[in-house]
Amino acid sequence: MKVVFSKYARQELNDAVRYYELEHEGLGWKFKEEVKKAALRISSYSKAWSIERGEIRKCLLHTFPYKLLYAIEADQFL
Repeated sequence: MKVVFSKYARQELNDAVRYYELEHEGLGWKFKEEVKKAALRISSYSKAWSIERGEIRKCLLHTFPYKLLYAIEADQFL
């Protein structure tokens, strides 16, 4: 399945990458890589994570205090 980030999710991701990069050089890149790995896990095991609310599920990142919220729709995750 394909993972699609909404316009607002992409903006939040970019903001977080910039923030972490300002905190420590290279940390923004590490954050973005962890988000990519989480998105790959979601695409492979979409129902492995708990439900946050309604049809929205959450995948917690391992190193950073963030979670990816997603919904399963037809052939993609939003």
